[in-house]
Amino acid sequence: MGVLATIAKNLDTLIGPGVTLLYPLYATMRAIENPSALDDQQWLTYWVLYSLITLFELFCWKVLAWIPIWPYLKLFFCMWLVLPKFNGAAYIYENIVRKYVKPGDYINFISSSSSKRPEGQNKVLQMMSLDARKSVERFIDQYGPEAFERVVKAAEREARKH
Repeated sequence: MGVLATIAKNLDTLIGPGVTLLYPLYATMRAIENPSALDDQQWLTYWVLYSLITLFELFCWKVLAWIPIWPYLKLFFCMWLVLPKFNGAAYIYENIVRKYVKPGDYINFISSSSSKRPEGQNKVLQMMSLDARKSVERFIDQYGPEAFERVVKAAEREARKH
């Protein structure tokens, strides 16, 4: 009974790093290599939430030390965020984050010409770094949106080959 009690008492220490760090790290690396944006959303959201939990722990560690079930609550919450059966991070993104953060709103702030572009082009631009976005905007201004569409379609065809 002593061994089982010790395992139960230290369950968060035994499986916590695997559930909260190792598996998400592996899944994130797979998501980077996968062209789908769905898994990117899941894992980027997970890392944001995990970072917030870690910051919360850093600031509230004196209070959390008095709550004996905190490590287990954190473990079960992270398991809910991580495990593919639940996809909790994606759920939080879809049902909470998306209500308050509108991706792409800042494009209009950066460039006044974005309203002239089709929605598809704005979505592509919002996924780029600032330097890349400025270069693409110059390209569109110089050669027109049709040329940009041709470049995007050529890139999509090339991506499908690999």
